[in-house]
Amino acid sequence: MLPDYRPEPLLDFSSPAQREAQEKAIQAVFSRLGGDFPLIIGGEAVSTRETFASLNPGDTGQVVGRVSRAGQEEAERALRTAEAAFTSWSRVPGPDRAAVLVKAAAIMRRRRHELNAWEMVEAGKTWAEADADVAEAIDFLEYYAREMIRLSGPVPVTPLPGEKNEYFYIPLGPGAILPPWNFPLAILTGMTSAAVVSGNTVVLKPASATPVIGAKFMEILQEAGLPEGVVNFVPGPGDVVGDYLVSHPRVRFVSFTGSMEVGLRIHELAARHQPGQKWLKRVVLEMGGKDAIIVDETADLEEAASAIVTSAYGFQGQKCSACSRVIAVDDVYDELLDRVAERAAALRIGVPWDPATQVGPVSDAAAERKILGYMDLGRQEGRLVLGGGKAQVPGHPGYYLQPTIFADVDPKARIAQEEIFGPVLAFLRAPDFTAALQMANDTVYGLTGSVFSRRRDRLIQAAQEFHVGNLYFNRKCTGAVVGVHPFGGFNLSGTDSKTGSPDHLLLFLQGKAVSEKL
Repeated sequence: MLPDYRPEPLLDFSSPAQREAQEKAIQAVFSRLGGDFPLIIGGEAVSTRETFASLNPGDTGQVVGRVSRAGQEEAERALRTAEAAFTSWSRVPGPDRAAVLVKAAAIMRRRRHELNAWEMVEAGKTWAEADADVAEAIDFLEYYAREMIRLSGPVPVTPLPGEKNEYFYIPLGPGAILPPWNFPLAILTGMTSAAVVSGNTVVLKPASATPVIGAKFMEILQEAGLPEGVVNFVPGPGDVVGDYLVSHPRVRFVSFTGSMEVGLRIHELAARHQPGQKWLKRVVLEMGGKDAIIVDETADLEEAASAIVTSAYGFQGQKCSACSRVIAVDDVYDELLDRVAERAAALRIGVPWDPATQVGPVSDAAAERKILGYMDLGRQEGRLVLGGGKAQVPGHPGYYLQPTIFADVDPKARIAQEEIFGPVLAFLRAPDFTAALQMANDTVYGLTGSVFSRRRDRLIQAAQEFHVGNLYFNRKCTGAVVGVHPFGGFNLSGTDSKTGSPDHLLLFLQGKAVSEKL
């Protein structure tokens, strides 16, 4: 019997013992950079002729690992392997499948400092952001294990005289898991474990920017005793491997987290019925946001400013939940802007493996170019208050950008409408609270939002009218905790999959009714 679920505590790096353990793990990971990482299909390591290098975004001269590149041939082999494994894995009782996840969580705890270090060198996460990512991965394993145990029993149905009636859940079949690079362990683990503990088998295509962390996840699954072929690991280009899997007639479901543009394309491809396809594919999408924090004249401005800076610049703004718009009413607009700018200017930019660093690099050269383009656009659409360009970290060539603020931005401006996914914050002025809510809703997204106000009537109004999947009052709009803040958005933020919720595993299951006349 498992104890009740509790979120994994974050490490306290003010503790000399924890700090020393983390520093040793960083040194150990640096000594192992540049290794080769094959595909894993049916438990077998598969090296391909073509490889690609995963670079350290904080020091681009360093190769984190050389990774085998899958193509359609390997994707097909992985899918056939997943199909074969489904026959036996789907018949394993749910509590036994859950036990594998619990073992994997225990292994992650033992390897926590090491996994943190891989996050720093491959994803560019600071100490705090890396540890939060690993803790969330552990949470997903523990939470979904318990949810599968709960869902494994019969579901009560209304009795009918003269009949025996049952209703229970069964898995779907083999599916495709397409996770993002920004939470390379947490979201990858959540997406994969939800599908697998439900009795499905998967082909996992990790994000091309963070495949080594995906390979570490595969090591953990193997050590935890997951049968061969249940998860098959095929790094490769999204337009080759991803599109092939999404369109494949024998793929039963697709789970994707990433940009709106890619998500819409996946939605379209998956909806097309292919020759020989016997089902409508189940599609689970989480596609980003343009998240706003509203501040009214009654708010505690110091708390609001602190939450805004954390939400906007944590992990360099590379979170779908990140605050990219501040909507402040007239009475506090100028003072709030000054407080936020002062705090943001004091953030320490540096290599992510330095414990003093608060802002590290963005993910890669393409992200850097895109964000710099938005910074240039912002000069036309607003008043540059802070930042606006590249940052330099002596001795470490990397993708470092300045925390940036544009003020007096029109609600219809592109930097107020489009997801930038970087350390760029737009300030919008509202005449009153109701107008602020209207501005907040005036995007195609609906993921997270926050309201700072001391007026209960306004919080009630926001709860009814602020149309986002995750709404927070008087706190930051990032940092959803598994099981505490079920996560997923409305509109073009996705299918509101609500990860870390009692509903989530049902996306990977189907209900079956069995009736017998007595």
